Amino acid sequence: MEKSILKKLIDVAAGREPADLVLKSGKVIDVYGHSIIEGDVAIVDKYIAAIGSYSGAKEIDVQGKYIAPSFIDSHIHIESSYVSPEEFGRLSVPHGTGTIIADPHEIVNVAGLKGLSYMLEAAKGTKLDIKYMVPSCVPATPFETAGAEITALDMKAPLRDPQVLGLGEFMDYPGVIHADDKTLDKIITAMDSDTLIDGHSPGLTGKDLAAYVVAGIHTDHECSTVEEMLDRLRMGVYILLRQGTACHDLETLLDGMTPENSRRCLLCSDDRNVETILQEGHLEAHLKMCVAHGVDPITAIQMATLNAAECFRLTDRGAVAPGKLASLVVLEDIKDFKVSKVILAGELVAEDGSYLPEINYHAINSVHGAMGVANFTLDRLVLPLASPQAHVIELTPGGVVTKKAIEEIRRDNSGNFQFDPTLDICKVAVIERHKNTGNIGLGLLKGYGIKEGAIAQSIAHDSHNIIVAGVSDSDMFFAVETLIEQGGGVVLVKDGEVLETVPMPIAGLMSDQKGEWVAEKLCSFNRIAFEELYINQLYEPIMTLCFMSLAVIPEIKLTDRGLFDVGIFEYISVDA
Repeated sequence: MEKSILKKLIDVAAGREPADLVLKSGKVIDVYGHSIIEGDVAIVDKYIAAIGSYSGAKEIDVQGKYIAPSFIDSHIHIESSYVSPEEFGRLSVPHGTGTIIADPHEIVNVAGLKGLSYMLEAAKGTKLDIKYMVPSCVPATPFETAGAEITALDMKAPLRDPQVLGLGEFMDYPGVIHADDKTLDKIITAMDSDTLIDGHSPGLTGKDLAAYVVAGIHTDHECSTVEEMLDRLRMGVYILLRQGTACHDLETLLDGMTPENSRRCLLCSDDRNVETILQEGHLEAHLKMCVAHGVDPITAIQMATLNAAECFRLTDRGAVAPGKLASLVVLEDIKDFKVSKVILAGELVAEDGSYLPEINYHAINSVHGAMGVANFTLDRLVLPLASPQAHVIELTPGGVVTKKAIEEIRRDNSGNFQFDPTLDICKVAVIERHKNTGNIGLGLLKGYGIKEGAIAQSIAHDSHNIIVAGVSDSDMFFAVETLIEQGGGVVLVKDGEVLETVPMPIAGLMSDQKGEWVAEKLCSFNRIAFEELYINQLYEPIMTLCFMSLAVIPEIKLTDRGLFDVGIFEYISVDA
């Protein structure tokens, strides 16, 4: 801070000078004292000078509305919004979001460190303060083919970047538990740079969980039960209560939150697509859910502000107090949390749902989607089975955990899998797109509901190869060929006809278009998926399918190398 700014802050706080900006007549949310203070908020440059009775060169009368710290999303993947960082900022800031902790492991799995570089540069084009975590597991496991590999040595330079807070979610928990040498190198690299390590440990308990946490794991957003949450809280882990487009854990976990442990609980989205943001909002929607569940409104606001700031060592924000960043949200109420105004770093940046600043979009040339698919032919989608019994990936509503099930399936006269609409089991394939390996993994998916056509996409966590599900090999092949031709994104086909597409030229993960355009295309895509392909309306078609290849989420998933049992961390046969 410059001495002149510090002097003015002191003079304004003491009442000797007028502030640059004053928010008049507000109800200030005191997250430290768990109270509400009536008064003015005086701002100098980008900092809060004081709260009380003040005048300024510019004054905004908030007419008794609530003034809270701007919200912090403690864990999110921008790529899963399907828009660029600049566009994500334009959409989320009017909802009161001032800071996000973003893990760009989606684009880094595709494009390596040049993907991280793109995300860092693109973040400069928005008023949203985007803090990044360096992806810790690229690839997420050694059981799939990603577009890059990031070593401990590769992490050293990014961890020194002021926009970077630490290592992203450590998904390779078996590597941690078994003290794998390369895994320990990554952890020591983070420790040596005095940075944080995010966690990812679905289902871990007992000694395995202790072995994971003792390695320096600081947070976890993968709790889906109160028992998992309490186990981690007892070990000192911050819990990130997740409510995204695909995963809905918030309400379940609120049952385990108490006045005593609430200060170790944060709010996060993890994956929240643009359609969800435009229809439901961002963290203000989480806050509304918390209050509807019986959480005290100030406690809820703490979860989205002070708790997150303390967790991630962001000592300059998270509260409305002297010396903190003037990153504030003006709320109509603290029940529905309707956002009236957003001030970030002392600047009015959003009002009544509109983002006010000009946006500068960074060039996408360095991360333009590439489709390195080799040896892909129709006959490679044929799935021969030795018997009518097969291992299937069974969907479960409300999350991305799948069940390992054995089901009776239908075969044709040659012993190959044949789709039967009465069984609700379809074929799914993962096709490697980064290194021309020609790898194709084949499996079966239960509960997706598809009865016509096929859906193909270049979004498939976390290595983001092509994933396709469908009722016939011909439609699946056609969908993949169409996707390759358009350079990534998502495609819906039926009987050899393209029904809808959403191109995503940024690494095959994000659109370069406005969020409203993307949301409209997604809305059309989902409508057709439900009405013409009959995909189960319990599931968001794109985001559900994209998690079927995430080989660190129990119990069973599919990679480009085959069907993978997450419980034993080994490939298994589709034959049961």
